[in-house]
Amino acid sequence: MWIERQLPGAFDDEPAFRLVTFEETEPYQVHHPRWHTISPEQIVRLVGGPVAEDRGEGYVLPEPPPEPELRFEAIGLWRMARPHPFRKDCLSGGRPWWRRWVNLVFPQRGGRSCCWHHRGDWHRVNQTALAALSRAQAEGVKAQDMADYVHEYAVAAGASEWEQEVLRTLYSLGDSIQPSGDGYLSKSFVNGQHRVQAMLDAGVRRTVVLRYTWPDSPAR
Repeated sequence: MWIERQLPGAFDDEPAFRLVTFEETEPYQVHHPRWHTISPEQIVRLVGGPVAEDRGEGYVLPEPPPEPELRFEAIGLWRMARPHPFRKDCLSGGRPWWRRWVNLVFPQRGGRSCCWHHRGDWHRVNQTALAALSRAQAEGVKAQDMADYVHEYAVAAGASEWEQEVLRTLYSLGDSIQPSGDGYLSKSFVNGQHRVQAMLDAGVRRTVVLRYTWPDSPAR
């Protein structure tokens, strides 16, 4: 038997108590729940005695779990998963592994006309991004303020319109490059694999990513 109650203030339009029934049951498992309104009087008749409508005496509210901290950090592209971009042939992630090394030895600094991602100099973009990050960390700039901070830094450094646009994406909380996985090497991408592939094509070695870190997480 499963009877639940939403605490006042959480869902004020929900009934105080609800009875939950299941269409299928197995050892240690239930499936296909259905919710039914049930009154306190019905609960008393159902269980054969009074039922407390609060948490009971002696209840201690637990401490809320710590909130993750947003943090931008520099990372070597070799630590990131192999990207698999879609939609654009010029960003195909199916290049052989040795192509990365060729691009590192002979970096590409000129832009191409095939797409937005290949339009400009990714080396200059990341030099600006990393320099701005270093200065922002020394000044204690928070992650949510980095986009405006880096934009002002880029304008002062004479960045082109395309470079300013790319830097905004690198430091946007919604569009930043986010590798997946808590280990030293990322396993996949939450966001950003098109830009990472363009960087690999240009032979870029380091870039900036956004991490969600918890207070107890070890520093990388």
